Amino acid sequence: MDAKQTPIIQAESLTKTYRSGRIEVPAVRGVSFSIQRGEFVAIVGPSGSGKSTLFYLLGGLTHATAGRVIIDGIDFGSLSDAERTRLRKQRIGFVFQRFNLLPALTALGNIEVAHMIAGPKGPMDRAYLDSLSQMLGIQGRLDHHPSELSGGEQQRVAIARALITRPAIILADEPTGNLDTKNSDAVLSMLQRSNRELGQTILMITHNMEAAAIADRILQVRDGAIVSDTATAKA
Repeated sequence: MDAKQTPIIQAESLTKTYRSGRIEVPAVRGVSFSIQRGEFVAIVGPSGSGKSTLFYLLGGLTHATAGRVIIDGIDFGSLSDAERTRLRKQRIGFVFQRFNLLPALTALGNIEVAHMIAGPKGPMDRAYLDSLSQMLGIQGRLDHHPSELSGGEQQRVAIARALITRPAIILADEPTGNLDTKNSDAVLSMLQRSNRELGQTILMITHNMEAAAIADRILQVRDGAIVSDTATAKA
């Protein structure tokens, strides 16, 4: 099959159950869907719907109870922990609601660490970093520590950190959840640009339907199951 026609993300009968004493609590219930290379997909649902658990399963950050996650043709479940970690570093960029920047490092240091952790790729592409910094409006803030940056600036640094290795996939978990309208718009605009201009596949978890509307498709999750899968007007 042509690589362009092979889904870059596949969930097959994906299930995650947590145990509380003798009680099993299902968080994700037999979810199946696929995302094509270069798509921008939003997963939407209220708190407790299972969307964040689904995010962690798709990113290989937690193990499925049953079913499979296949990333770019590779079954996460068939990999050792070390191989799974290597696949994440090489193919996936993560953007979290809480930024997760290292406080002891400058913005530039946080971005450089991400490049270093991703593995031997040679020196960081400074021209690409300059381009990212300009697009994100942080070019004058790279020598500042996270405590010296606003929430919006920290999130934009986190996006630069996710993009610097040019991963095929960006997984974003409530990337605008802690931001005001202006900064939310800037973050969403950058995700759109990385999708359109860099060809990256974007999977964004959000509870905000206005944010989800920028995606090509919206998967609505309720009680751990996908209840609708619809194309947006822009798709």
